[in-house]
Amino acid sequence: MTTRPRRRRDRRRRRQPAPVAVVRTHSHNDHVNAAPALAARYCAPILPHPADAVPWKTAHGLRVPGFWELNDGEDLIVAGIEPWVPHTPGHSPGSVCLYVSELGAPFSGDTPFQGGPGATGRSFSDFDTVIASIRDRLLTLPADTTVHAGRGPTTSIGAEALHLDEWIARGHDCLSRSRR
Repeated sequence: MTTRPRRRRDRRRRRQPAPVAVVRTHSHNDHVNAAPALAARYCAPILPHPADAVPWKTAHGLRVPGFWELNDGEDLIVAGIEPWVPHTPGHSPGSVCLYVSELGAPFSGDTPFQGGPGATGRSFSDFDTVIASIRDRLLTLPADTTVHAGRGPTTSIGAEALHLDEWIARGHDCLSRSRR
């Protein structure tokens, strides 16, 4: 008599890790539309920077699920990785990046992209402020630091630092105009 190995009948029953928080880099509607549903589904708090209260309320009204404020310079601990949170306002008042030193990389949301800063023609955005954030908070990282933007290709601090003066000369919403 041969015995066959037993298989699990339903592989979906395997326990998948659940999010412990919904971290967002800023509160423009295209980045937070799913946040309340995710927070409710996983009983996880949403971590906004307090300066993004107005954009959040614009996107979601007064619905305020459990919030834990995400403050400048804060260190999070997620699965043994400790991202540092620099406040990088400009694209929105409460824009933040998540710098993961173990990866040598920030997840930058819409602060910088490859080719320029995030759009500043939206409400709650300010060109001079996003330039200052990039110059003072991100371009101080090593030149070979990989930047993972909220959309588009990755880039590096060194590649973007070379073009800061061009961005300033092009002015407001330079990235949107440069990609047309």
